[in-house]
Amino acid sequence: MALHTPLPPLAGTPDAASDPAWLERMYNNRALVPDHAERLSGWAERSVAVRASQPAALDLRYGPAASETLDVFPAATAGPAPVLVFLHGGYWRALDKADHSFIAPAFTQAGVCVVVPNYALCPGTEVAPVGIGTIARQMQAALAWVQRHIHAHGGDPARVTVAGHSAGGQLAAWLLAQNPFGVRNAVSVSGLHDLEPIRHTAFLQQYLRLDAAQVQALSPARLPVPSQGTLVAVAGGDESAEFLRQAQLVQDVWGAQRVPRVEVLPGRNHFTVLEALAEPDHALHRLALELLRSA
Repeated sequence: MALHTPLPPLAGTPDAASDPAWLERMYNNRALVPDHAERLSGWAERSVAVRASQPAALDLRYGPAASETLDVFPAATAGPAPVLVFLHGGYWRALDKADHSFIAPAFTQAGVCVVVPNYALCPGTEVAPVGIGTIARQMQAALAWVQRHIHAHGGDPARVTVAGHSAGGQLAAWLLAQNPFGVRNAVSVSGLHDLEPIRHTAFLQQYLRLDAAQVQALSPARLPVPSQGTLVAVAGGDESAEFLRQAQLVQDVWGAQRVPRVEVLPGRNHFTVLEALAEPDHALHRLALELLRSA
């Protein structure tokens, strides 16, 4: 079901930017979903099983840093195959590519080559600090690697779609806006398209250390409309009002030509909405396949 009525901007909520309790309620997904630990451990267990049961090239290096590795899951059918680059979430400060291999099988069986990059986590160390900008540059480097090397794994570097969850949704939309990096389309699942409220959310800001300039440079909804490509924005119907607003916001700003669909998945929370992407019978998975095959 699509959202047809835009939700109000952050400024439309009285004193929202200075209301720590409200921001905590809106953005603390682990508090909103009591079984989040079981969900995350389930992702990790499923991902171990995937890596043990299907072909994969693991921990390939796309850059010199320890975090700059990626996994490739080749398509089950002969290539050259469209390529899905999946960017994990975790508010830029948690989780790992190894927790997200479970995304791959539904796509590889449908003839898609899947790439799952890792990235450094905020805040890094005093010697090597990490911010969202650091991660964004790493994802540019990962896409450059895909352009140079994915043909060796049966993928087509001319047909790349980027999908991301939560923080990964911000990265996916940001990469689409940064053409040319080989990205034809993007899927933002529970993506964060305006980082200004994140800058005021204490439990996140202590790790992310965002300033106003970074918010401007890294918020997809604050960037010029991409010159090409399609973005689909998705949120779960059981997510907070802010995640629903963040999904609609990018269409409001970029327009329906670049963001033709904003989808709200009934009954899905911040974690189960991602699982829909990996379910072959779910409309979200089919939508992603449409983008991949149209690239």
